[in-house]
Parts: sequence; structure tokens; C-alpha cells
Amino acid sequence: MNTEENLRAHWPELRDRLQAKRLLDGEGASLSLRIPGSEAMWFGLASDTTPQRMPWRAAPHHAEVHAAAYAARGDAGAIVVGGGAFGRCLADFGGAMPQVFDEQARHLGPMGPASADASEAATALHGRGNVLLVQGRPVCLGMTAMRLALNAELFEKCAKAYVLAVAGGGRVRALPWIVRLVANRRLAKDEQRALARFLQGQLPEESKGY
Repeated sequence: MNTEENLRAHWPELRDRLQAKRLLDGEGASLSLRIPGSEAMWFGLASDTTPQRMPWRAAPHHAEVHAAAYAARGDAGAIVVGGGAFGRCLADFGGAMPQVFDEQARHLGPMGPASADASEAATALHGRGNVLLVQGRPVCLGMTAMRLALNAELFEKCAKAYVLAVAGGGRVRALPWIVRLVANRRLAKDEQRALARFLQGQLPEESKGY
């Protein structure tokens, strides 16, 4: 199989992993994988058994957030729209979560502001973060399929801790600025390497360690 065919074959496995952990839930939940060397993606709804090959510029309405995100972020290799229960709860708590945890800052980066549509989401994603809410639904990015799965799991875990703390009246403080700076710089370097690989028509290498 070539890279494109491998990605198509991997899409159902990734969908099943996310569904098993309730991270591909809600109306319009969907998953996509960027096809290197093209302006196209493998896209499918959570209920689909196989994905469709779809160019970004001709994406239908239900896929436009994916298309806009790939166009805005050349380092993004996989996207899930839907998320878990606590991620969706963030819509009731300001629509964004500060960088509270080390791993969150390292792999998710700063969370963009809640967006009303694909256009706003594309603008927010220029901030280099890997998660935001669009119409109340979590949108999570990853440089690779594996990184997307890990990012989606990490975001739900962080959102759960944050939502429960805020709902209980607790004070939640962001990490010290120097910790966020170092972690975000490391994430930015990973994203730059992923962008370079995609420009070469190749998949990014998996990030290792912190």
C-alpha cells in the first residue's frame, strides 16, 4: 500500500479507538486524516464505516471545519470534531481553558477562543494551539493519527479536572509563564518539523518524550 491507502485503512482503527473512549460523540461528530502531498483528506462521520477522499476546497458543509483547519495549519495531520462530555461542558464555562497542566501546555498549547463557524476557527488556530470549541463542539488537532488520539484523550482528561474544579467554586491558576513558554516552544518546534514533512509529501515522525 502507498501512504494514501495506508491512511484510508487506518481511519476506521482511529475512529474505533476514539469511539471506545467516548471521544467521538455528539451531533456531527467526524474524523479526518490529511493526505500528504495534496490538498485533500480522508473524511468521515462517526457513523461511517469508511472515509471519503475529499478536497479541502470542495468540502461540504459538514466537513468545512476540517477543511478550514487543514488550510490554516499545514502541520495538522488529523482532526476530530466531537470530543467527550467534559470537553463539551467547557461551552458553559467560558468556552476555553487556560494552560493548567504541564502535558496540556506541551501537546495542546494555548486553547483558542470559542468560535461560531469554520472561518473563525481558522483564525483562532493561527495561535498554534491544538484544540478549541466550534459551535460548542471540541475540535482537536494532531500532527499524526496517533498524536491526535493522545491529544483527544489528554484534552478530555484536562477538561474534566478543570470543569469539576470550576463548577465546585475552586480557583484554577494557569501554569507559570516560563513553564508555558518552554512547553509551547517545544510544541511549536514539533509543528514546524511536521509542516516540513507534509511539504515534502511525507507523514511526520512521531514526537518522542516530553
